[in-house]
Amino acid sequence: MKRLRILSWNVNGIRAAYRKGFLEWFMSDNPDILCLQETKAWKEQLPEELTDMKDYSAYFAESDKKGYSGVVIYSKNKPIEVGIGIGIDRFDTEGRVVWCKYTNFILLNVYFPNGRASKERLEYKMDFYDAFLKYVNLLRETGEKILICGDFNTAHKEIDLSHPKENSKTSGFLPEEREWIDSLIEHGFSDTFRMFNQKPENYTWWDLRTRARDRNIGWRIDYFFASENMIDIIESAFIKSDVMGSDHCPIGVDIHFEQT
Repeated sequence: MKRLRILSWNVNGIRAAYRKGFLEWFMSDNPDILCLQETKAWKEQLPEELTDMKDYSAYFAESDKKGYSGVVIYSKNKPIEVGIGIGIDRFDTEGRVVWCKYTNFILLNVYFPNGRASKERLEYKMDFYDAFLKYVNLLRETGEKILICGDFNTAHKEIDLSHPKENSKTSGFLPEEREWIDSLIEHGFSDTFRMFNQKPENYTWWDLRTRARDRNIGWRIDYFFASENMIDIIESAFIKSDVMGSDHCPIGVDIHFEQT
């Protein structure tokens, strides 16, 4: 039996996280796979410690725009195949998706768009949501086990944020955004955290400007979603709310499978 621990974290700038002790935390926690979102850097801008790491291979997706978006997967096990994006230039130029195919499953690390800046960005977010769902549905039809992680930029249910009524007209908790997560679930994907924990006040993002983390006034907008055929190999899902260094905290899953 092989077990893997996979973590996901929106670091709100990998260079900023690096200055705040990211590497020490990473080496101490020692996950098998770490997925980061909102790296805000091109690979060439990073110190060698972050690009050529001992025991890990790194796979980056970068935005065409400097200092914006970006995702990376650090993996101890070398994947069979690695891909960047979902095949649509309008989205892929923002460096929002990197995926790795392993023997037993496919892992997609995704930084979903934020829709708060303008009506146009909300439309872009919803378009991305629709395109991404089509993409993973095609994957699902191949029979692959699929694990999707990242910052979805939407709280699904009222239990997933501190002030649902006050935020009902705010991007991140709009009906159409929440309905898209419903649709993802209807297409055979499960919110792994809610498989194990139905308690409120479990959040992954807090507004730094209002020191909301001190009072745990937050949102749960970071997720691991697993396809139906992967549910049986997920042992646990958790939020590491004690880890500092970003306005988000890491989340994770433990999975197991027979070695082949």
